[in-house]
Amino acid sequence: MIPTEIALQIADEKNLDLVEVSPTATPPVCRLLDYGKFRYEQTKKERRAKKGQKTGLLKEIRIRPRVKEHDLETKIKIARKLLEEGGKVRVFVVFRGREVTHPELGIRALRKVAEDLKDVASFDGSASAESLSLVEGRVMNMVLTPISAKQAQAKELKVKEEV
Repeated sequence: MIPTEIALQIADEKNLDLVEVSPTATPPVCRLLDYGKFRYEQTKKERRAKKGQKTGLLKEIRIRPRVKEHDLETKIKIARKLLEEGGKVRVFVVFRGREVTHPELGIRALRKVAEDLKDVASFDGSASAESLSLVEGRVMNMVLTPISAKQAQAKELKVKEEV
């Protein structure tokens, strides 16, 4: 353990900075280093870490409550592709005019999407199949998140055990 005054004198002689590494330790731990170089290396590490992260993309697919079967299948194919690429997909039904008096049509469309994509997607907490009837104004929505490889294997095992 070196007194602070002596440590500062040594740092000044070597043209380095005295940096407190662990202030909560007893006694506090300090190091002699070039603080500018240290900060530069820290920012480089942070940039590398950010580069490796995947940003949370949320793509949206809009359908109508009276959508035809073929059009719905096309939207499902697009959603499947987006989910397989690793992005989240928000599927929402937009009601116009008096369509809002028939929410069961929107629920039916969202359930069809959910059923067709259950092998590649899971529901966010607020978008479970039971809560599809939530209508926010004239919009009914559901958020699908891609399932990981581990979750897919677990689903396959569960299905095999049931058979």
